[in-house]
Amino acid sequence: MNHLSEHNYIIVSPVKDEQQYIETTIKSIVSQTVKPSIWVIVDDCSSDSTPEIVERYRKDHPWISLIKTKRDDKRQPGAPVINAFNWGYETVKDKPYDFIVKLDADLRLEPDYFERLITEFANNNKLGITSGIYLEESEHGWASIEMPSYHAAGACKMVRKKCFDQIGGFIPAKGWDTIDEIKAQCRGWETRHFADNPFYHLKIEGSGIGLPRTNIMHGEIYHATGGGFVFLTFKVVDRMLFGKPFFIAGALMLYGFARAAITRKKRLVTPDEAKHYKTILNQRIFNGLKDMIRMKR
Repeated sequence: MNHLSEHNYIIVSPVKDEQQYIETTIKSIVSQTVKPSIWVIVDDCSSDSTPEIVERYRKDHPWISLIKTKRDDKRQPGAPVINAFNWGYETVKDKPYDFIVKLDADLRLEPDYFERLITEFANNNKLGITSGIYLEESEHGWASIEMPSYHAAGACKMVRKKCFDQIGGFIPAKGWDTIDEIKAQCRGWETRHFADNPFYHLKIEGSGIGLPRTNIMHGEIYHATGGGFVFLTFKVVDRMLFGKPFFIAGALMLYGFARAAITRKKRLVTPDEAKHYKTILNQRIFNGLKDMIRMKR
């Protein structure tokens, strides 16, 4: 594929206390059929052997670099993660590249994962943000995590440089991996994931901060991204019935949204961007109802 030699990508990975998983991630990247030109691993004050594991591989792969930041030991999603990402990005932003990747350090990827994403970018000049689909392990084996078609997984997200520049990068706040897509779509870019390009999430979502806080956070994110009440109602009911813990998950999400609304927490999108997002969510409801009607016929 001639287009592969014409494009290069850089990876930035914020990491903290990932000694259990990071070696698997590193092996996945050094085994890629199309390797990154630079991989910046930002160690966010790990208290385990994460930096030592990185250093061991860095000696044999000079395109891997390790830098360290300082912050408190409390694990939080969103802002601290993207602050660490931005810290790493500052060190490479002036390097020539075509795509930027935000990569978590608890993943296992197929060897051609990035080759396939670059091919998709080459085939669609409007594609701005993309990923594969991620799988998590349960008692029933590995299963893909359902995502709306326009969503790219934040754990391993690839962004075209021009798109990244236009949206102003990733905002250091909870919900950054939805906000970037809203902003990209409002600027004419397509965002999506590819279900035939899997990667494996070795650490179940929410295990770092706990399921209760994760559900509250999702409610706060929904408010920050300008979501409407109709979709929120469907989402809360769905999480009450099928989320974990049963019933409580939906109640906690509603609490997170209500708390953000009552305290007038600042929304992180413009009114036009919020309107665009509401339209997308309402379309999802409409499509879901159509599917239900079709199944009953």
